[in-house]
Amino acid sequence: MSKRHLVTLLTDFGTTDHFVAAMKGVILDIHRDVDIVDISHDIPPHDVFAAAFVLNNAMSYFPRFTTHVAVVDPTVGSARRPILVMTDNYNFIGPDNGLFSYVYQTETVNRVIHITADYYFRQPVCPTFHGRDVFAPIAGYLAKGVDPRKMGEPITDYVRFDVPRPDVSDPKRLRGAILHIDRFGNCFTNFTKEHIQLAALRAGGRFQVIHPQDPAKSREVTKFVTHYAEAQPNELFALFSSTGYLEIAALKVPAARVLEARRGMEVQFVVP
Repeated sequence: MSKRHLVTLLTDFGTTDHFVAAMKGVILDIHRDVDIVDISHDIPPHDVFAAAFVLNNAMSYFPRFTTHVAVVDPTVGSARRPILVMTDNYNFIGPDNGLFSYVYQTETVNRVIHITADYYFRQPVCPTFHGRDVFAPIAGYLAKGVDPRKMGEPITDYVRFDVPRPDVSDPKRLRGAILHIDRFGNCFTNFTKEHIQLAALRAGGRFQVIHPQDPAKSREVTKFVTHYAEAQPNELFALFSSTGYLEIAALKVPAARVLEARRGMEVQFVVP
């Protein structure tokens, strides 16, 4: 029996239209021995930063050599490049718009290829649907065993955004930021256990969510829990989430709404 390949899909296409099914059909038409797994198709439209965060927190749970196809592509049809990112563990296919910024930070990248070999594209290529006509075919041909070196030339000037890291220069006041807000309204900060010790939390450390336009709306979070049910309804609290990041949440209500939070807002941890 031939070895089956695993391909994941991450998009902002939703599931009410034909877009995702069309991509799957193209992949399977090229190589049927493929298992396709949906990571998510509910990324907010055009939100490259959210897609990058979700991909980062899902990719490592898949077997080695999985191909991850990510298509959140607000500039589709423009001069932005289609790319193939090859790491020690996975392949990543998608637009060169910063979508793989976490990958560049956390994975050992061996090669980034600007995909130019239109022989492998579905023809004719629609300028508004590269997910179907460029990215899906490349995933199919990779699964079929085509040498990725035939698909284009290596590049080093690929687009990436800086994933903000906490500022720990002041040991009594650590400065971080909200990286992501999930569908429950939970706010994921860029603090991890590397930055914040449990002892400091339990000794009375507190978080301050800084409202950039109106400091009067800034809020303090003083409760730390290990699971959601430890909190009271509507109560703001912090915990280390399953992603490893410190999360600010509220029981049964969206913390983002309570805090009027947005991605990028500053979060400070005051050490007791």
